[in-house]
Amino acid sequence: MKEWHQGTVVANTRAAAGLHAVHVDVSGTPLVGTHSLPGQYLTLKIEELGEGLFAIASGPEADGHTFELLVKEGSPVSDALIAAKPGLKVWLTAPEGRGFPVERARGRRVLLFATGSGISAIRSLIQVMLKDRSAWGEVTLYFGARTPGAFAYAPEFDRWRAHGIKVVLTVSQRAAPGWRGLTGYVQAHLPEERLHDAVAFVCGQEQMVEDVRRVLRARGMPDENIFQNV
Repeated sequence: MKEWHQGTVVANTRAAAGLHAVHVDVSGTPLVGTHSLPGQYLTLKIEELGEGLFAIASGPEADGHTFELLVKEGSPVSDALIAAKPGLKVWLTAPEGRGFPVERARGRRVLLFATGSGISAIRSLIQVMLKDRSAWGEVTLYFGARTPGAFAYAPEFDRWRAHGIKVVLTVSQRAAPGWRGLTGYVQAHLPEERLHDAVAFVCGQEQMVEDVRRVLRARGMPDENIFQNV
């Protein structure tokens, strides 16, 4: 049986087309500090509308009292969160899931893969890495979205780059108006070299994850070096 705790929406901003960054304050509840690993998720419930699973986009903090969620429109709970004003009361469970074993990548080359709202879990991982950037080797993010306006957290990309994280963006919608960058799926833009000594973290739709795994295996990366957050 799920154990619910009440939180309060304290901020709600548009993150990209169809996506909002919603901040939920859990101060005064047992949830404070329970987000322990990047890539974890929680269940959020709004009375009379139901519940939904959301990856935590903020980094884990020992005294963390706010969870940031990247909310994608399309369900009653998600749409209510997107429309929420500060002060809305919601119910949450404690963070769940095995998350990403980020310590397994220390001192190694790291490849990050995300599509659409899957960037939420990867962003949490990046938040951890930025605290001690020198602990990891070369880091590259491969981030795919359907259209140029669908890249969540775009204002943060320059900061990530400034800390030595290479950001590779690709749009899956061919001939997207105004887009002069890469097109196609994220796995199509991997380097040709061997990746046997690198570590990968992946979050996105099931087919994308399988396709990325297949290409990484072909580059020599063993399965035990490829991690999903669920």
